Amino acid sequence: MRKFPHFEQLELLPYLRKWFIFATLVAALAGTASAFFLLSLDLATAWREAHPWIIWLLPFAGMAVGLVYFLLGKRVDGGNNLLIEEIHDPKQVVPLRMVPLVLGGTVISHLFGASVGREGTAVQMGGALADQLTHVFRLHQDDRRVLLMSGISAGFASVFGTPLAGAVFGLEVLAIGRMRYDALFPCIVAAFVADQVCSAWGVHHTHYAMSAVNNIDAWSVVAVIIAGILFGLVGMLFATAVHKIGALVKHLIAYPPLRPFFGGLVIATAVWALDAYRYIGLGIPDIARSFQEPMLPWDFLGKLVFTVASLGRASRAAR
Repeated sequence: MRKFPHFEQLELLPYLRKWFIFATLVAALAGTASAFFLLSLDLATAWREAHPWIIWLLPFAGMAVGLVYFLLGKRVDGGNNLLIEEIHDPKQVVPLRMVPLVLGGTVISHLFGASVGREGTAVQMGGALADQLTHVFRLHQDDRRVLLMSGISAGFASVFGTPLAGAVFGLEVLAIGRMRYDALFPCIVAAFVADQVCSAWGVHHTHYAMSAVNNIDAWSVVAVIIAGILFGLVGMLFATAVHKIGALVKHLIAYPPLRPFFGGLVIATAVWALDAYRYIGLGIPDIARSFQEPMLPWDFLGKLVFTVASLGRASRAAR
């Protein structure tokens, strides 16, 4: 009896089919959420820039967001850490209310003048939306881990328009430098499809054009190494400062909703006194300008301080 050759690759087809479907669903949800988020940010930023006086309402906006988190958001207050914990040690599905809470909180923060970013919001929305499929398809823990990683990749990729970086970010979320290769295909599909979904909704990402590229020589290589070291040190300073400020604010102010109120009051006063309006919001204009002209030596410090203050004032808002 004639035996047909055995192709191990054919055994992968059910796996590829399953994760192509799951990753595409995750990408559609995360890409759509990121598109709505980015369009909302554009409107909020434009309104704030046209009405700079709104910075004085930041304390009250912060208190309102803090109160909402205090009443409704204790389960999701962990943010990115909650997603990482669920990937490491799956226990229960991330509540869907994380999506409107983090989206609304971030848009309101930008509208009233806080210096906060986009990646955390997009990652949390992508992860929370992806985790809802756990209920629908009754996935076991290993599949749920991959699903969460795909949601993180989709959120990061769609909010920045960087699908390759988004895929790698989701793959390395468990341990930097180590990848789960069973999640490679889902994360790549989720990242690239989410980016296309976000673009299909009419979102245009900012592109940074370099006017010239220097030749590679010994000094340029050394300069890049030095820059990388400095970037790493500043990143470590940023993460440590946010943690320390958050802990200090929690120690000084017992009632959680009052923490963003007093933090917002400090930020609003500092922005007005120092005429530091350029250091609030996303800071995209300054990033684009840096590709065309030298920045002031203290610009990085100004953005660092206001971002640390903005994030530190709101940390542990529900606890």
